Amino acid sequence: MAESDFVAPALKESENEKGLPGFLGKEMTAKEKYAERMKKLRDLHLKRNEARKLNHQEVVEEDRRVKEPKNMDARKRRAEYILKEEALKAECEANGKNWEIEKLRNMAADEADALDKRKRSKMNPDEGFSSFEAATFRKYAGLTKQIKPDMEVYDRIKVKAGDAFYAKAGTVIHGIHKDTPEAIKKMAEDVQKQKEKRDKFSRRRRHDPDADIDYINERNMKFNQKLERFYGTYTKDIKDNLERGTAV
Repeated sequence: MAESDFVAPALKESENEKGLPGFLGKEMTAKEKYAERMKKLRDLHLKRNEARKLNHQEVVEEDRRVKEPKNMDARKRRAEYILKEEALKAECEANGKNWEIEKLRNMAADEADALDKRKRSKMNPDEGFSSFEAATFRKYAGLTKQIKPDMEVYDRIKVKAGDAFYAKAGTVIHGIHKDTPEAIKKMAEDVQKQKEKRDKFSRRRRHDPDADIDYINERNMKFNQKLERFYGTYTKDIKDNLERGTAV
């Protein structure tokens, strides 16, 4: 067959290709092309505005998170836990149940033990000696906690003293108040108890003043203590002979 006899087959428009622009679709007029481009432009504007709005919201949220305290999440969880616990407590009280017992029923033994230890540590926290001021305040707090005031006597003395009860600079309070013999006796007994408690108190001392000094520095002292702990029972006879001067 010669090249001049070839005839290309006719292209048929399918139902899916009707009304579509392009090579297989029908030609679009200038007005339709302009409307299509304007529609795409409006869609781009809407997407840009939406992206700008979302970006602004994220910036505001990030700024809020930066300004919040570092433990804000923990505080929120703690607040939610307290609200939930209060609701359960109110429900137990409404049903006539003991809240403490109901709470312990839903708690593991190790968690209950840890909670009890935390409560005891908060009641009387003893962090050891830090300063003389802290030790004095701790002693003062312990002594004042033992005082059980008589409010009737307190009000009577307050009325009798008048303005001098809350003394200011220049207020003369000498001779206004006189301690009762019972109060003096109580103070003397308390001082005597404190003295007896100090006499019974003993603390573990780092250095024994009566022990023999067989070291030249702290590191050597630790080394000698380790030797004594591991080999002291085997070298006791040799050391005794050396001290008596009877070593062979």
